[in-house]
Amino acid sequence: MKSPRHLTRLSTLLLGFMLTGCGTLSNVAPEAEVPQKAQRVCGDPASRNIDQWLPTMVEQQSPAMVVGVIGANNQRHYWHFGMTDAEHPIPVDEHTLFAVGSLSKGMTAEATAVLVAQGRLHWSDTLETLLPPSVALSDDAKKITLLQLVTHTSGLPRQNMDLPMLTAFVRYLGNGENFYSHLDSDNVVADLADFSKPSRDEPRYSNLGFAVLDYVLRYQTGQRADQLVESLIFNPLDMRNSSFTPQKLKSYPQRAIGHAGSQPKFIPRGQVVPDWQFTGNMIGAGGLYTDTADLLTFAAAHLDGSGDATLDKAIHDTMQIYYPRDKEAANIAWVTDTYGEQSITYQVGYIGGYSSYIGIDRVNHFAVVVLQNSFTWQNNLGHSVLRQMLEEQRQSATCRVITAA
Repeated sequence: MKSPRHLTRLSTLLLGFMLTGCGTLSNVAPEAEVPQKAQRVCGDPASRNIDQWLPTMVEQQSPAMVVGVIGANNQRHYWHFGMTDAEHPIPVDEHTLFAVGSLSKGMTAEATAVLVAQGRLHWSDTLETLLPPSVALSDDAKKITLLQLVTHTSGLPRQNMDLPMLTAFVRYLGNGENFYSHLDSDNVVADLADFSKPSRDEPRYSNLGFAVLDYVLRYQTGQRADQLVESLIFNPLDMRNSSFTPQKLKSYPQRAIGHAGSQPKFIPRGQVVPDWQFTGNMIGAGGLYTDTADLLTFAAAHLDGSGDATLDKAIHDTMQIYYPRDKEAANIAWVTDTYGEQSITYQVGYIGGYSSYIGIDRVNHFAVVVLQNSFTWQNNLGHSVLRQMLEEQRQSATCRVITAA
């Protein structure tokens, strides 16, 4: 007979292995394809049209996909592929709602940055002062700062590793149901009592950390993360089709329905899977529904400013790199990859039957949004489009030089 401690250790190892491989709600760097060399004749406008090459890059892994782009001329373009659902085949467009999973974290982190810009919170605040005195904290947990929570540098794990989590995750593989009920509850802060900081000081993606952040925001402000995001982000940016309670949106009945893809493992690809709904401390980490048009509006504020000085200060803070490295450098909720002279700052989200991407090249004034209604690890299209856009811009500049000569 194995001891309970042995079983707990075994379950932790199994859960860690399985979640590392599947990474639901995780931050996984998309591997961008090498940009295609455009076959161009200088002076031929059609050869410089994104419509000529973007559809050829799409290897659709989902029943539906919407791609939105902001180009160097600040114009927005959209491409729509597929239907919301095979049973109710509604063509998707830039106003179709998708669940976007961990892109929610970017909104919650920027609302937190607004609170910092207002002086209501400080990045140096620690959990010892941010949480109620009744919450038991280890010595290492007491020292975790607000900045560490939003940059995934606190050392907190992806989620709690125990037998109930393993059991819930195994059920998810067969039924697609949400397995983060513990993180969604107020019991999540109990995980901080035994926290020991890892020996290596580097970013570690943490759903647990953002669930704790939601708890902190509610305790410090009296409002849930979703309420703060609505008042501090959605309203100033006029994002009218974005909500953590999507049922209240008029477009909800025509939303893109989530489908199995790379996950869940034991559900056939293309089968409808349950929506994940959060009502507690995970709502700001993974509860957002939005559309491509609103996400491009969000991206545009990071390229050109919002017109709101406090929000712009918050955006400035979130765009800084706090842990430098070539791949997955840590910003506030965002991460940055560098390809030679091009830096792409981005977020990805995976939840239930959906995959999402938002990426920005601030230097060249590009932005790309990709929303899919299937859980697919083949999520590198956004990176590849941003790299191709830069290649197109460089070739256009070369053509101008040749023409001038």
